[in-house]
Amino acid sequence: MSNQSHYQQLGITEDASFDEIQAAKERLKQQNSNDQKVMENIEAAYDAILMDRLRLRQEGKIKVPERIRFPERVTKKAPDNLTPGPTGKGPEWLQKLIDTPSQGDILWPTGIYVVLGAVSIFSGVSQSSILQLTLAVGVGCCLYFLNRKENKFGRAVLMTVAALIMGLVLGQILSSLAIGLTTEIFITLVTFFVLWMVSCFLR
Repeated sequence: MSNQSHYQQLGITEDASFDEIQAAKERLKQQNSNDQKVMENIEAAYDAILMDRLRLRQEGKIKVPERIRFPERVTKKAPDNLTPGPTGKGPEWLQKLIDTPSQGDILWPTGIYVVLGAVSIFSGVSQSSILQLTLAVGVGCCLYFLNRKENKFGRAVLMTVAALIMGLVLGQILSSLAIGLTTEIFITLVTFFVLWMVSCFLR
C-alpha cells in the first residue's frame, strides 16, 4: 500500500495540515465505529501518514513554522500604555513572617491591650506593681496569640521576647513625648502597642 493510498483512505490530500488529518481520522472513526476492521485500517493509515510526515520533516522537505520550532522566541508584546505593577510578593522569609489576620484575629488582641492600657493609665503613680502585672499579662497574651497561629511555642517565645525588648527600648527613646503621663506608664503603653502589632500581624 503506497503512501498516497493512506491519504486517500482518510480522504485528505498530501498537503493537508495536522489538524485536518486529525479531524479526518476522528470523523471516519465515528462513521465506522461498528466495523473493527475498518477502524484498524484507519488507525494504520493515520500512523503511516504521521511517519511519512516525520520522515519528510527530518529530510527538510517540510518547513516547520517558527512558532513550533522555536516557541520561546514567540513572545507577546505588552501594550505600550500598560506599565507593570507590583508583583505583591517580597522575600520568601518575609512572606512566612507576615500574617494577614481576620477581623476576629485583630479584635481580640485590640480589646485586651486597650483594657491593659486603660488599667495602666488609671493605676496611678504609686502603683508600679500594677504596671508590672499588666505588662506581664500583655506579654502572656502576645505569646498566646502567636503560638495559636503556627503552634510553634519556641518561635512564639522568641518573637514575644523580641517584641517586649523592642517596645521597652522604643518607649524609652520616645519618652520625651510622654505629656501628662509618667515615663513608666508611657513606656508600658508603647510596649503594649508593639506587642499588639506583633500579635496581629506576625506569625
